[in-house]
Amino acid sequence: MVAQLVFLHGPEAGGCSAAYFYQLRRFPGALAPDLPGHPEGAPLDDVPAYARWLQGWLRAQGGGGGHLALAGFTLGACIALQYALDYPDEVAGLLLMTAAMRPKERAPGSLESRRRAAADPQAFQEWLDEMERIMQLIDPRLRRDLLECHRRVGPLTQLHDLQVIDQFDVRHRIAGLRAPTTLVRGLDDPLAPEQYELEIHQAVPNSRYVELAQAGHFPMAEQPEAVNRLIEELLQEIDRYGGG
Repeated sequence: MVAQLVFLHGPEAGGCSAAYFYQLRRFPGALAPDLPGHPEGAPLDDVPAYARWLQGWLRAQGGGGGHLALAGFTLGACIALQYALDYPDEVAGLLLMTAAMRPKERAPGSLESRRRAAADPQAFQEWLDEMERIMQLIDPRLRRDLLECHRRVGPLTQLHDLQVIDQFDVRHRIAGLRAPTTLVRGLDDPLAPEQYELEIHQAVPNSRYVELAQAGHFPMAEQPEAVNRLIEELLQEIDRYGGG
C-alpha cells in the first residue's frame, strides 16, 4: 500500500498550505489542508482538537483510514506528532521540521507584537516586515506569495497559533511513538530556537535527525530539494517495512 502524504503548515511561512509549494509540485498526490482559521473558519483551541479535525478532514477527502505519511513544521509538526500518538494505527511515518515535544521559549514581547499588529496599521506593517525577515532564505518569488498569505490570515490567527504551540506538551507520551520519524533542523534559523528536534530524536529510538545548512525555520521552502529527498527516503522506508 502506498502511503498517503499529508503536509501540515504552521503560523509562519504564510500561515497556509502554500508553504509547501515545492513539495506539492514534486508529490502531486499529496494533500495539504489549510487549517481552520487560515483564513477560513475559526482556529481551534489546542493541538488535540486540530488532530481530531485532521482525521475528519482526511476522511472527507477519501484519504483517511490509515497508512499516512505526515509532514509538518511548527504547529503542523505538533499536529502530526499528536496524530501519530492518538491514532498510531493510521500513521506510517513522520517528517517533522522546527518541531518540539514541549512548550517553546519565546522572546519577551513576541506575542504582544501580534496584538498590536491587529490594531494599528504601522504595527501591522512592522509585523509583515518581520515575517519577511525570517523568510530571507526563501526564494523571493515564493516569499512574496507567502507574504500575501500572511495579509489574508492576519496576526491574530498567528498569535492564537503560537499560544496553541506553547500549550503543547507530549513529553510523557513520546516514548510510545511507533512510526518511523525524520526530524529536520535548520542550522541557520534566524529565530535561534533551542535544539527541540534533537530532544525528540534522543527520546525516540526509531528516529532520524538531520541538520541542514542554509535552512532556517522553514526547511521545506528554504532547502526544498534536500527536504524532498528526505521525504522520498521516508516513503521508501515505509514501503520497505510496511509502516504503521
